[in-house]
Amino acid sequence: MTGLSTVLIVVGLFLLGGVISFAKQGLPRGVIVLLAISSAMCLTAGIMRLEGVWE
Repeated sequence: MTGLSTVLIVVGLFLLGGVISFAKQGLPRGVIVLLAISSAMCLTAGIMRLEGVWE
């Protein structure tokens, strides 16, 4: 596990928590969708770096 993959996964999980929090607060859907897309991209990049697919 490299440092960058760890950072990407942690940031992705942080953003996912923001999605859940913002949805509970009733913020606009555009903000929630943007956070969800960012979270998915960070998690995907972190997992791909763990597997050695993308370096």
